[in-house]
Amino acid sequence: MRAASIVSPSFSIRPAPVGVADALGSARETRALLIGAGILARVPAVFRENFPGARAIVICDATTWRVAGQAVQAELLAADQARPEPFVFRDPSLYAEHRFVAQLEEALALHDAVPVAVGSGTINDLVKLAAHRAGRSYLCVATAASMDGYTAFGASITFRGAKQTFNCPAPRAVVADIDVIRRAPPEMTASGYADLQAKITAGADWLLADALGVEPIESRAWTIVQGGLEAALADPAGARAGQPAAVTPLVEGLMLGGFAMQWTKSSRPASGAEHQFSHLWDMEHHTHAGVAPSHGFKVGIATLAVTTLYEQLLARPLQQLDVDACCAAWPDRAQLEADVRRRFADTDFVETAVQESLAKHASRDELRAQLLRAIALWPDLRPQLAAQLVSSRELRRRLQLAGAPTMPEEIGLTRERLRASFVRAYHLRRRFTVLDIAVRTGLLDRCLETLFAPTGPWGAPA
Repeated sequence: MRAASIVSPSFSIRPAPVGVADALGSARETRALLIGAGILARVPAVFRENFPGARAIVICDATTWRVAGQAVQAELLAADQARPEPFVFRDPSLYAEHRFVAQLEEALALHDAVPVAVGSGTINDLVKLAAHRAGRSYLCVATAASMDGYTAFGASITFRGAKQTFNCPAPRAVVADIDVIRRAPPEMTASGYADLQAKITAGADWLLADALGVEPIESRAWTIVQGGLEAALADPAGARAGQPAAVTPLVEGLMLGGFAMQWTKSSRPASGAEHQFSHLWDMEHHTHAGVAPSHGFKVGIATLAVTTLYEQLLARPLQQLDVDACCAAWPDRAQLEADVRRRFADTDFVETAVQESLAKHASRDELRAQLLRAIALWPDLRPQLAAQLVSSRELRRRLQLAGAPTMPEEIGLTRERLRASFVRAYHLRRRFTVLDIAVRTGLLDRCLETLFAPTGPWGAPA
């Protein structure tokens, strides 16, 4: 079977870059995106165009008030567009947790002003969900290149101990002032760089799911994310130094990922197994030095982990797989549920793990058909995956230049916990990824033995 039969003829693994204006045309909720240097003064014009006749309420925390919120408030007041008092979260432990959404919902219920979120990941997700529940859209003023969620459909919020994605629209308009963003703490830019790097492995996972008939690639979303990815990741050192020529394409790449998620109303274009690791650590309430590591830093380590798993699988002759043995070892639904309940008995999200594991569980007949398809496609699929991925060595080099962690200990994870995460992360999402093919072929344990051997990439730290 040739490569053309794996994906549709309109689909290209190496698509041409898509410009911001073109990608914006695919967004279902966001109507305006303004990226440039020194453009905070243009917020009133963007607000007026997208919310004619409305009044704004600036929403930020103490830090983002200082770096941009105060200036945005002044500009909106001068244009007679803002409520006189902004909403400023003062809690030093602020994070994307449901109780903060509830606080903001209560405040929004007192008036009909349009929220203007000034901040990055936490502020944007809190405002996105609260505004949706208040029946309003909102405007976002980005303050850091720290993640791809600005323009994404859905908000990632911790609720009842579990990290969940709540369905809610992206902002109607986004203003990204490069002068503000490039002066953000370097670790925030490094976090965004690592988050964008994850689109490489997420793309490989989508190729797998498409080829095996699980979830077809949507060519428009694929092109938006993958087309400009190489250019957006080209200068990690420049991004770390806050150079506009490096920060601007990084910001564009992060925004494009959100547009693709709007188009599909799914995080599939930008999220794969690496995000399952990050979600796992979130749900385990993982902290390091008393605080939760940034989303991008967790995703960066996870992207390295997933890349090394891909390298192991691509080095193995999958066409020699013993399908009968795989099917004989495959658990039924009752066995699977019992195993998941035992594995996650010490957590507060065991029901989530059970639900997601059962949702993607295949019968033995379905497993056999899928494995036979994988074997048939492997001669063509393997080089496609190899072309999509970058080596773990190159990925580690890029992350180091960007200032992002490359070792699990840097975010407070032991090698033992990282190894266990390969197994536990598999159970947290029904999305088909490299973890699924590793489990279904019975190769995950063997791959982990190699990866965590003393001479393996995840052997004992020096």
